[in-house]
Amino acid sequence: MALIIPRKYNQKLLPETTEVAIKMIKDTFQRNLSESLGLRRVTAPLFVLADTGFNDDLNGTERAVAFPVKALGDQKAEVVHSLAKWKRYKLMAYDIAPGYGLYTDMNAIRADEDLDNLHSLYVDQWDWEKTIEEKDRNLPYLKATVEKIYEAIRSTERHVFACFPHITPRLPEKITFIHTEELLKRYPDLDSSQRETMAAKEYGAIFLIGIGARLSNGKPHDGRAPDYDDWITPNDDGYKGLNGDIIVWDSVLERSIELSSMGIRVSPESLRSQLEERGCLDRADLDFHRRLLAGELPYSVGGGIGQSRLCMFLLQKAHIGEVQASIWPPEQIERCRAAGITLM
Repeated sequence: MALIIPRKYNQKLLPETTEVAIKMIKDTFQRNLSESLGLRRVTAPLFVLADTGFNDDLNGTERAVAFPVKALGDQKAEVVHSLAKWKRYKLMAYDIAPGYGLYTDMNAIRADEDLDNLHSLYVDQWDWEKTIEEKDRNLPYLKATVEKIYEAIRSTERHVFACFPHITPRLPEKITFIHTEELLKRYPDLDSSQRETMAAKEYGAIFLIGIGARLSNGKPHDGRAPDYDDWITPNDDGYKGLNGDIIVWDSVLERSIELSSMGIRVSPESLRSQLEERGCLDRADLDFHRRLLAGELPYSVGGGIGQSRLCMFLLQKAHIGEVQASIWPPEQIERCRAAGITLM
């Protein structure tokens, strides 16, 4: 994605007031999320050992920021990409009962990220995970969870409006569910990003189901690691996948924005199938994967919700750098400054 400079952009809040609004959004949303899903906050690691299998490898191509640990004989540690697998392990460690879970502030560094309006070297998100029973591994349960998260977002949007009445709400009352295969059939000549944009613009907010498995054109809609979300199990609508993304239409940038990636997590059976499909069965010997295949980890649903992205969207900002401090190319800083976009 190239840098987008909106045709007409006016800051809704000055930088100083933006700082106050950011804290208000973060405090409000995590309270809404916790109450809605039955979650309690836990402390999260910034890095994990590289040979445990706990780090999320995203699409399998991104390099983790790594360093040797002197006190451990120079064993390699990696800054987390996300805590998708670590959280499930913690559900077991804390013996959290079905229907309850945990959330945490996840901070990451993604050195290979292309920097633009939505992507930064610094990633901050609420990572959450909830224990479920095997009978809950289905599409209706996933949809019900999505609706609770979406209402937590809308409730936060209403609170922003109450505090800053000139920032009017944009989200529709309901989120629309659509499968990636349905989207492909509807827009066969568009790429996956363009298909998302068309659907988000039409509905305002969508949950796009089934990200990771091959579609009828032989390609996945987007990459997804094989060892946390379940994208291979057939679901109730006749397609594959028990995962997806919450995507909204942003009228400032005039494009779609992904706010959350989430899903029912892999079972021992679907983990093995997905490892086989991706040609990485060697991971089965890693600590996390070994425990999961042995049935030691609880069934769960979980995901990540971008903190800066949510703040950016709810405050109707044009660049993620308006709500977080990071590093940007000098030419991007200058182009933004000329358009009245103040990067932190």
